[in-house]
Amino acid sequence: MGEKNIEVNMLQFADDTLFLSEAKTQNILVIKSILRCFELVVGLKVNFIKSKIGGVGVTEYYLQRFSNMLNCDTMQLLFSYLGMPIGGNPRKHYMWKVVEKIRKKLAK
Repeated sequence: MGEKNIEVNMLQFADDTLFLSEAKTQNILVIKSILRCFELVVGLKVNFIKSKIGGVGVTEYYLQRFSNMLNCDTMQLLFSYLGMPIGGNPRKHYMWKVVEKIRKKLAK
């Protein structure tokens, strides 16, 4: 039987984690396994009340299905990750407000 590769990308900063993956049931199960292994190894619990799942080009049916599998809420695009807007139109002015915030902080 051929080996199947599953690609799940992850961004982490402090206690925030963002998983990026293709919207497939198998990938959701891998993410669930990663989170469960984290709990077992580190001895901490993932707070699924604060966790959310969203999708680009994913029907509401599948988004809700994946949400049920992970026992978390769904979210809509545009959302913020570490103060950065994710999923918006980069041509819009509001997407670049964070650059101004950083520029002001660096100027100090």
